[in-house]
Amino acid sequence: MPDSRSACLIVIAGPTASGKTDVAISVAKHFGCEIISADSRQFYRELKIGTAAPTEAQLAAVKHHFAGHLSIEDSYDVYRYEKEALELLDSLFMKERFAVLTGGSGLYIQAVCEGFDELPDSDQEVRAELRRIFESEGLPALRQMLRKLDPAYAAEVDPSNPNRILRALEVSISTGKPYSSFRKGKINTRPFRIIKICLDLPRQELHERINRRVDDMIKAGLVDEARAFYPHRTLNALNTVGYKELFSHFNGESSLEEAIENIKTNTRRYARRQITWFRRDREMTWCAPDPQEIIRVIEEKLRQIMP
Repeated sequence: MPDSRSACLIVIAGPTASGKTDVAISVAKHFGCEIISADSRQFYRELKIGTAAPTEAQLAAVKHHFAGHLSIEDSYDVYRYEKEALELLDSLFMKERFAVLTGGSGLYIQAVCEGFDELPDSDQEVRAELRRIFESEGLPALRQMLRKLDPAYAAEVDPSNPNRILRALEVSISTGKPYSSFRKGKINTRPFRIIKICLDLPRQELHERINRRVDDMIKAGLVDEARAFYPHRTLNALNTVGYKELFSHFNGESSLEEAIENIKTNTRRYARRQITWFRRDREMTWCAPDPQEIIRVIEEKLRQIMP
């Protein structure tokens, strides 16, 4: 196994449509290593078009992990991802000095790089009941419950993220203590070096790329893909931009043209939230999506941190 001081995880982060997949492939090829996905929308094998999943050619160019490894029916969370990703890195660093972690899900990148506080397991019956409430009464009912049980966390959690709200409720109800009382904010030390790169584009260019991507998705058959999953629309995997707007169209709440415009608008909002998240990380180096320049930056950082 390489000395832990010489093992390095290279993070390629960035907002949606910024070109992360192609950059990560170029970086992985240069350093002769494999790619770990940190894009929670691309974990589900059935969702191809609406998640901009890597193409067959991209998957063949470099070995990918955690890309299409789940079914939309599977239960999965960031805590399980942290455990499995770290186990995979242990295995990869047995044979390689480098690995690339790429995606736009900041929480999942944080899971691998820093970890989370240890939280108690939740009761399976509690989880099942909360899922029933979510499916029958929707997210507003869960938000109301969280405001009563843990107003501190309710004030900071993303109100549109059912995963985090469900997890907080599970812990609060199962333990009788607010979820926020278990969060210490401790950063766990990892036995490898980490270099973080975030792709940076001018706002107008990013918005244009997002709009083109949505148009390309529509041409590629996103409407038919969403229609096929309409019977499963209450699953958490489908509570995501690109599908939700089309489900509303199928319900007669908007025209197709309005749904497409809503996808573009909500994707741009999602990109802004991603950028805000990554801006908080002082270890991020912001770069244009130029693979050769990014490789130069990484190599310079390696000379500074590697023995």
